[in-house]
Formats: sequence, structure tokens, C-alpha cells
Amino acid sequence: YGLGDLKTMITQAVAPALNKSCGIGLIGVSLSSPFSRSAYAAPQPQPVSYTTTVASTHRVASPANEITTTADVATEVAAAPVFDSGDTAWMLVSSALVLFMTLPGLGLFYGGLVRQKNVLSILMICFTCACIMTLIWMGVGYSLAFTSGNDFIGGLDKAFLNGVTAMSPAVESIPEPLWAMFQGTFCIIAPALIIGAFAERMKFSAMLIYCILWTLTTYIPFAHMVWGGGYFEALGLLDFAGGIVVHLTAGSAALLACIMIGPRKGKIEGEPHNLPMVITGTSMLWVGWFGFNAGSAVAASGTAAMAMVATQISAAAAGTTWMLLDWISDGKPTTLGICCGAVAGLVAITPGAGFVSPMGALWTGLLAGVVCRFASTTMKKRLGYDDTLDVWGVHGMGGFLGNQTCAIFGATQFGGTEVVASVTRQFMVHLYASLFAIAWSCAATFVILKALDMTIGLRPTDEGEAAGLDETDFGEAGYLTGSV
Repeated sequence: YGLGDLKTMITQAVAPALNKSCGIGLIGVSLSSPFSRSAYAAPQPQPVSYTTTVASTHRVASPANEITTTADVATEVAAAPVFDSGDTAWMLVSSALVLFMTLPGLGLFYGGLVRQKNVLSILMICFTCACIMTLIWMGVGYSLAFTSGNDFIGGLDKAFLNGVTAMSPAVESIPEPLWAMFQGTFCIIAPALIIGAFAERMKFSAMLIYCILWTLTTYIPFAHMVWGGGYFEALGLLDFAGGIVVHLTAGSAALLACIMIGPRKGKIEGEPHNLPMVITGTSMLWVGWFGFNAGSAVAASGTAAMAMVATQISAAAAGTTWMLLDWISDGKPTTLGICCGAVAGLVAITPGAGFVSPMGALWTGLLAGVVCRFASTTMKKRLGYDDTLDVWGVHGMGGFLGNQTCAIFGATQFGGTEVVASVTRQFMVHLYASLFAIAWSCAATFVILKALDMTIGLRPTDEGEAAGLDETDFGEAGYLTGSV
């Protein structure tokens, strides 16, 4: 063949294929023709969202799924959800921070407070909660909390995260899978908080089943009632990040559980066994709480910034107050006191973090330092219950107090952001919600513990408890030498 014939053959072979796959007209363009931008007009770039499925650009050509016009491409791009990259980045970080609160923050905080023969049991239940609650949240929790249903529980439309994809409609301005992940970290830490009340005296199997059933019967319904369009959201309750949903429900369940299970047996010595571990865990909780509270703004915004500021102020005020009261009462400040005070301030500001002013946060922290210290020391001694790690004193009373101060300091009349017709009415709504949460959580706990006690039992044998739950439940030891 001559050179001209070869050029003609190549043109005739290549041009139809390019016309079909790319929509680019090459008919009439020969390989010997001078290059011309007008003759070889590339398609104009289309605005493609990062959430557009990659598969759409790699489809197998067939009459059923082929994209042949720019109008088809524009329609598909327009249908894709639009996310804010800044908000998404912040919520990715916030989700990691909240998980960091449990793993390892809460584990270290609680683990340092118990005797060393029980430290592994604390770390183990915190780690197990992260595993099991993730599966529950994926299976039914997210759907029951955040889909439409009735006033008290959602539906199962998104069970096992059905329909939750990168292309799901945006929640606020972030992808729905990220929203589900963020909320799932709250579900992890809520039951893990409770176990501090009956630490050192409840079998691992009973603890695990209790945490699962309490999450299904209490945490998930309250997440729906407060945040998922349910009963209390309709009433106008303000709970920015979980004062009721997480802390008050967990704290009240903890109080009843430690009373039902009974006190630890024998002489209690050697607690806390590791104060450096306690202060390390407290520090992790404090940092992680920025994701908990500021992340609840669901945006990298001014509200998130103010929530972070309020969180810092309240924790600092409560920690300082508790330390000073210890100093006045006992003649010395204590590491344990300032750590517990800081956590109490973090708990108390949680419901109002995104609503209150800096001064509102300061007053919340100061009150938390006084009230939570009283509940964790004087009140506990006088009533005689063995709340091992002061879950009721810090989380229960802190959540209750913060819920009420949120109703006041969150209103514009007291420098907050929320316009309410009557602060008194708002206060009563919050009081009603708090009492309702206490009653519900305690009722669920009573039924669950009674059922467990009649079946598998709640406590180890006296010998097992004396040996320590690390050895009794797991056959392991947290430390290589020594035992207290």
C-alpha cells in the first residue's frame, strides 16, 4: 500500500470509535491535515462534584447505560449531593476525637481509679463497648435514632446502614456516612460511662449484656427523642451535645445499678492505684471533648468555635473550684480532685456548649465544681451507696445541672443564642425532660438487672471478687508483679 492509502485506512478505523465513545467529531479530519483547535474541539470541562461516582466515567458501552450527550452528564452531576469540604474535614476530626475519648481516654481515667487487680476489666469493657456498640449502631441504632417513626423511636428504613452511601443526600453539609459515624461514637461512650459505678464487682458477661440492652432500650430512644425529631425535640428542649442523651441517662442508670448490685466486699484499699494514669485519661477526655461539643455544631463555624471556648472555660472553672474546695477542706489540693472537677465541668457544659456565652460557661463550670463535688463526697457518704468511680456524682449530677443551666444561660435574656418566649417555661421543659430521663433509664436498668440476676447472675463469687476481675474473668494480670 502507498502512504496515502495507509493514512486513509487509519482514519476510517479510528474515527468511528472515537465518535462513539467520546462524542468527538473527527469525520473529515485527516492525519495529514494541519492541526486546528476549531477542527478538534475538545469538550468543555464539566463541574464535577467530588461525590460523583467514579464508575460513571468507566461504564461499559451498551445501549442501556451509555452516556451519549453532555446533557446526560449534566443531569447526573446536578443530582449529586454537594458537601462543604471544610465542614467535612472538621467532622472527620471530631469523630476521631470522640472515639479517642473512649479509646483510650475513659479507659485510662477509669482504669487508674480502680485497684490494680481490676484494671484490665475496666480497659476490656471500654474496648469491647467500642466493638459491640459499633455493630449495634450499624445494625439498628442509627436507623432507630435518626429515621422517622413515632415520638419515641424511629424506624428500620436504614437498618444495617441501608442506603447510606457516599451519594446519600447531605446531612447539613456533610456526607451521611460521616454523620452516622459521628453519632455512633456517642453511642459507644454512653454505656461505657455506666460501668464505673459498679466497677470491681460485676461479671464481665453480665456487664456486656447489660450495656447492650441498656443501649437498645435507653440510649437509642433518647437519641431519637432529643435529636431525631422525636418527643423532646418537638417540645423545644435544648441539648447541644448530649447532657440528657448521654450523661444524665448514664448517670441515673449508674446510681440505681450500684445500689441494686450492692457494695464491694471486704476492705477497700489501694485505690486509685495509678494517679498518673488518671490524669493522662482526664487530659485525653478534655481534648476529645472538643470533638464531642464543638463537633456537634456539624460545621466548621462560629458556633463550633464558641462551643469549643465554652467547653474550655467550664472545664477550667470546675477543675479549679474542686481543687480549691479540697484545699480548704483537707488542707491540700489533690490530683484526683482537679481531674474529677475538670470532667464535671465538661459534662455540665455539654448540653449548652453551642448556646451559652463565655460568662454562661463560667457560671456553669463554677456551679459544677461545687455541686458535683458535693454529690461525689458528702452525698455519697451520707446515703451509703458504693458508686465506685462517682458516675452519678459527676455525670448524673453534672448532666442534670448542665441541662438546667442551659435553659437559663442559653436564652438571649441571659446572653445566650436561643430566642425563647419565656425562660421559666424553658426551664420547666428542661426539668421535665431531666426527670423523664431519670425515670426511664432507671426503669430500664431495674428490669435488665433483675432479669440478669435471675439468669446468669450479676456478681462473681466472693473468692473471685477478692482475687480481682482480671484474674477471675480473663485469667490475666494488668501488671507483671505485685497485687493489691
